[in-house]
Amino acid sequence: MRYLPLTDTDRSAMLDTIGASSVDDLFVDVPEVARLDGPIRDLPMHASEMAVEKHMRSLSKQNLAAADAAFFLGAGAYRHHVPASVDHIIQRGEFLTAYTPYQPEIAQGTLQMLFEFQSQVARLYGCAVANASMYDGSTACWEAVAMASRVARGKRRKVVLSGALHPHYAEVIKTMAKFTKDEIAGSEPSIQAQPDNEGLIARIDEDTSCVVVQYPDILGRLPDLEQIAEAAHAKGALLIAVNTEPVALGAIKSPGELGADIVVGEGQSIGVGLQFGGPYLGLFAVRDPKHVRQMPGRLCGETVDADGKRGFVLTLSTREQHIRREKATSNICTNSGLCALAFSVHMTLLGEKGLRQLAAENHRLACIAADKLAAVPGVTVLNDSFFNEFTILLDGDARQIVRDLADDKILAGVSLARLYPHVDGFTGGLLVAVTETTTEEDIETLCSALKEKLS
Repeated sequence: MRYLPLTDTDRSAMLDTIGASSVDDLFVDVPEVARLDGPIRDLPMHASEMAVEKHMRSLSKQNLAAADAAFFLGAGAYRHHVPASVDHIIQRGEFLTAYTPYQPEIAQGTLQMLFEFQSQVARLYGCAVANASMYDGSTACWEAVAMASRVARGKRRKVVLSGALHPHYAEVIKTMAKFTKDEIAGSEPSIQAQPDNEGLIARIDEDTSCVVVQYPDILGRLPDLEQIAEAAHAKGALLIAVNTEPVALGAIKSPGELGADIVVGEGQSIGVGLQFGGPYLGLFAVRDPKHVRQMPGRLCGETVDADGKRGFVLTLSTREQHIRREKATSNICTNSGLCALAFSVHMTLLGEKGLRQLAAENHRLACIAADKLAAVPGVTVLNDSFFNEFTILLDGDARQIVRDLADDKILAGVSLARLYPHVDGFTGGLLVAVTETTTEEDIETLCSALKEKLS
């Protein structure tokens, strides 16, 4: 309220109008324990718009932007080059909206874009049908778990999580499962060259509705999805594959091709950019068309009008917000339409050949980085296989090393102790991501800096 141009008289008049005696009356539903005790004393008094802008610019200069450093961060959000044409096209009037309209058929441009987006995601994931996008990868992952429970008609409630699933995704699942009857069977993460496929398979039983596996996993490894899918299907469970780096699917087999029943992931890598942490884009697809009506979100389809002309419609709106909310399969309220448009435009510009070339360049640079880092004393490369992200083990505290190198304008990666603060033995683990935006000079800079720190 400090920056609102209202006087005490204005506020009193507004409170009188709504029948409240004070501003505190507006927060009666907030528990006392969650409220601040007294005024916020460290906020400055109101200032002019120009003064606030100047202050905020000075604060922003304290940040280290991705483009201003040797950048090796990943762990679910990746720096790729987004062509300038993407930003231009998404601002065209035919597309400029962040939401699916509630009278959709009058917005043919939006519907056609979403139809093309669904087609691209379905092909990328090796699935029959994809929906018209979701909030982000982690919430799409939970929606897949909820969908698996619906497919099992509530008769199976055990959800087996891979220990190599992104911990933030796992936490979202555990949080949401508090409000359902799903039993989450997770496992402690471990640092080893190969994923523990056998241990994961051993936890699948007749009560399991689904198995959730990341591909590539949080350490950059490639689990054997085909083997896990066979084991899950033998017990009557569905396999949910999670992909946080869609560029990888230009080089490795798609999850649907390997037997995954539901494929979900984060679409940020293509078209969206890092964006200081959001908004991002959830991808969701199913391999078997018979599961379409259990999918969350929206589904756009192609048809013909009364004159036989090609047109697009909102085929399914599974939230059923228009009629029967209590029978809805999901409470997803949006489809991240603007981010989906950026994804679709970038994917169209790349084409299949371009995506495969981009994936090959990512992998080539990652291999160079892994080889050079392995030659640094005190550094061990964990992975036997990877796409553009891998784990290294340092003879030192990775969190401290990351902080020190950031002062030298080197963003060295994501420490495993940051991802797993309560797990012992991850102190020296560092997750390193390399994309086409990484130069060989950047790799040399990182190697030299680590050699100095570890000596």
